[in-house]
Amino acid sequence: MNKASIIFCMGALALSLVVAVLAYPLAALPADKVAQAAKPQPAQALGEVDVGHGFGSVPVSKLMDYYISNPPKAAAGPAAAPRLHFGGC
Repeated sequence: MNKASIIFCMGALALSLVVAVLAYPLAALPADKVAQAAKPQPAQALGEVDVGHGFGSVPVSKLMDYYISNPPKAAAGPAAAPRLHFGGC
């Protein structure tokens, strides 16, 4: 490489680092929010969730009760292998 290319690469790297250092405080969450997010919340404190498709908003506690009463069905056997098209992914 020639000297101009190396100077450009080093300058771009330095500029990127400066922008990241200056922008981090604007993007980081405050410490009290991080601590609050780390603690589990009771279902009653989570409020309601809009489940869409005409069902509207439902309290999280009712969603949990429904899930406990109607657990998802387990698969009958091992999952079928995906069908390969054209021998690729």
